[in-house]
Amino acid sequence: MDGVLLIDKASNMTSHDVVAIVRRLLGIKKVGHCGTLDPLATGLLMLTLGRGTKIQDLLMSEDKEYSGTMKLGVVTDSQDAEGKILENHPVPLLDRDTLEAAFQKYDGDFYQTPPMVSAIKKDGVPLYKLARAGKTVEREPRFVRIYTHEILAQRSEEVDFRVVCSKGFYVRTYVHDIGADLGCGAHLQSLRRTKSGRFSVDNAFPAALLKETPREVILSRVLSLPYVSRLRGA
Repeated sequence: MDGVLLIDKASNMTSHDVVAIVRRLLGIKKVGHCGTLDPLATGLLMLTLGRGTKIQDLLMSEDKEYSGTMKLGVVTDSQDAEGKILENHPVPLLDRDTLEAAFQKYDGDFYQTPPMVSAIKKDGVPLYKLARAGKTVEREPRFVRIYTHEILAQRSEEVDFRVVCSKGFYVRTYVHDIGADLGCGAHLQSLRRTKSGRFSVDNAFPAALLKETPREVILSRVLSLPYVSRLRGA
């Protein structure tokens, strides 16, 4: 029961939904997760079980890899496809060099202002609750890093990309800011977390199959703490 369980989160589930399902299936209370994925997002969600919760902060500090799709020409209040549309703009013809330059601007270290629709707390209240009440407050910029990016495909109003980034990075805001730099605005249409540190979604158990899977099978997928330590190089 002490270890780490890699889950491939499905869309339209919250990270807490996955934690609750695993708690019920395994009959334990000490289950945590290493980094929230928005309901829209899919991919790697690392759950810590039992004594594994003691290394949760270490696992959360690892670099992340995401693949996603940005939708050009539409700006939303949440910076993703679940938000209310605020602006619509015509999308100019963008050549590959112009698009690449917009992405390259954010390579390396910089400060990123978190979105209002986020779980970050202001005076003990999550920002998303303030946003729902129509309030906007000043957010402290965060120091983040992009190690590498890759433009995977470009269509008229959509761009598929991959990014490797530091802890605390908001891909939604990254896409929003690139859209602003391009002059037409953009929002995050889809997102998938593919890696966290040395852990990959390729080895994760599908969240959609959890409820119909025997407890023993789920337990067999739990990574022991010594194994996790060796994989991290600790």
